[in-house]
Amino acid sequence: MIEGVKHIVAVASGKGGVGKSTVAVNLALAAAAEGYRVGILDADIHGPSQARMLGVGEGVRPQEAGENRMRPLEAHGIQAMSMAFMVDIREPMVWRGPMVAGAFQQLLTQTQWDDLDVLFIDMPPGTGDIQLTLAQKVPVDGAVIVTTPQDIALLDARKGIEMFRKVNVPVLGVVENMSLHLCSNCGHAEPIFGEGGGERIAEEYQTRLLGRLPLTLAIREQVDGGRPSVVAEPDGEVTATFRDMARQVAAQLAAQSPEGPSISFSDD
Repeated sequence: MIEGVKHIVAVASGKGGVGKSTVAVNLALAAAAEGYRVGILDADIHGPSQARMLGVGEGVRPQEAGENRMRPLEAHGIQAMSMAFMVDIREPMVWRGPMVAGAFQQLLTQTQWDDLDVLFIDMPPGTGDIQLTLAQKVPVDGAVIVTTPQDIALLDARKGIEMFRKVNVPVLGVVENMSLHLCSNCGHAEPIFGEGGGERIAEEYQTRLLGRLPLTLAIREQVDGGRPSVVAEPDGEVTATFRDMARQVAAQLAAQSPEGPSISFSDD
């Protein structure tokens, strides 16, 4: 186990552009809103986005916590670590696979997480070095797969599910993002990327559809502005969906433990 962390959940997608990082940060914030102690690790070494999404300014660096240890940053009540806190994010990370995997391992093991109920890992898209490193070195309790209803996205989501199955990581469920486009003028709903894809893939792999999220301007604007939906609109419909997802994830993690629930509510 990683010191200071009870449960680890990977948030993954087979391909980029499906809103995985947006789902990861809102899911983490929703779990915190449900009363859990939560952390998020941005494992996308080449394209870290969690610093921007959490409103952490450029150039903010973690504090040291003894030799080869660092404290995560705090943002909106959750602990966070990202490559973006270490480097100039305007410079490209021109690294080969082993360097990327090594950097990920350092972020994971040298961060001094403070008594987390659950650590969400925002995975890079695909099924490459970081995914293998995670599977081999870290006791992951479950994975959440993010997809859009589009057939091409579903093909790649299947690969993600198959990968986690091969390394014996339970798939806790599928999140169908961009399910419906809601017109901000007239409220008309249109399934731009198709319908029912998340449900079909959940059935195919005997997992659950954790929830559907609409394609709306507000979700994008809120993460770009450093205040994701769960923080920006705590009583909104999108936040209610994320909190429901967080409850489903927490319930499955609790059910895995042989001694009964091991996730505990914090006092604050």
